Amino acid sequence: MTSFRPTRRLFLASAGSTLIFAAGAAGEQVLKEIADLEPGEFTWHPERSPEGPVAVIASLDEQRVHVYRNGIRIAVSTCSTGKPGHETPTGVFVVLQKDKDHHSSTYNNASMPNMNRLTWDGIALHAGKLPGYPASHGCVRLPMEFSAKLFGITHLGTPVIIADSHHAPASVVHPGLLLSGMPEAELEAAVDALEAQKHPADWPQDGSRPVVSMVVSSLDGRIVLIENDREIGSGRLVWDGAPLGSHVYVLQGAGTAAAPLHWTALGYGASAPEDWRAPLARIGCDPEFRDLARRHSHPGTMMVVTDLPLHPDSRSGRDFVIMNS
Repeated sequence: MTSFRPTRRLFLASAGSTLIFAAGAAGEQVLKEIADLEPGEFTWHPERSPEGPVAVIASLDEQRVHVYRNGIRIAVSTCSTGKPGHETPTGVFVVLQKDKDHHSSTYNNASMPNMNRLTWDGIALHAGKLPGYPASHGCVRLPMEFSAKLFGITHLGTPVIIADSHHAPASVVHPGLLLSGMPEAELEAAVDALEAQKHPADWPQDGSRPVVSMVVSSLDGRIVLIENDREIGSGRLVWDGAPLGSHVYVLQGAGTAAAPLHWTALGYGASAPEDWRAPLARIGCDPEFRDLARRHSHPGTMMVVTDLPLHPDSRSGRDFVIMNS
């Protein structure tokens, strides 16, 4: 996978600052650069964006985990990923299972507190030892206190991107495939009209909102719609035939004047485009799939764009697709 360099964003109100207040092992607050965080240190500021969908980006070369809510970074932590021979896979995942007191069925019943499972064959976010370099069997280890805080805001379906480097999200106003040509009032009505299908127990939104993901593959020329743990439909991709790149978009907002519907873009695997609206503007679909997507989507819906195939072997279970290695 082609690496890309991170774009640093502000963690303090003062313009141009890359300093953060980090919580050390003894609980003290230390002002320092993100790159200078010591193993076990992290920062946590959920008040910057108290509500809304969460996305997690784990950067292998930085050995950092960044947490965003509504496109605003609310936390960053040191981590330890897979050591040589047990490398952490890269790509786009969702949280498949949560277990606060998990123990490994593979590695001598090892304790894995605050576990957010990403694949059924053992990759997860959880608390563990942080020596300052990749040392795990493939999981992403986190500081204990940070892992507990993260466990409290993730849900089944929370997107987790593992990449060679981190790239900050960008807000995208372009309506894209799902919103294009549909007045926001109509889309909000469609959200309200969702069937009363029960969501996973820890989904924090209204009970009628299941976890919804769309995967767009330029190689297959197809789009699939996944709801909770099953694929409920697919459609033909309409586009210019050129590669689309690797992108993740999360639908945000409440469909009101105060909180209009829009996408938050997350890049991985390559340099970010100059204009995040460009990939969305190139994506279309047949009318039948557009109607299906509108009926089932809501704020928190994730759309993954890839040039890789929608092959069952690339899936981490019925729930989602591993995009890269």
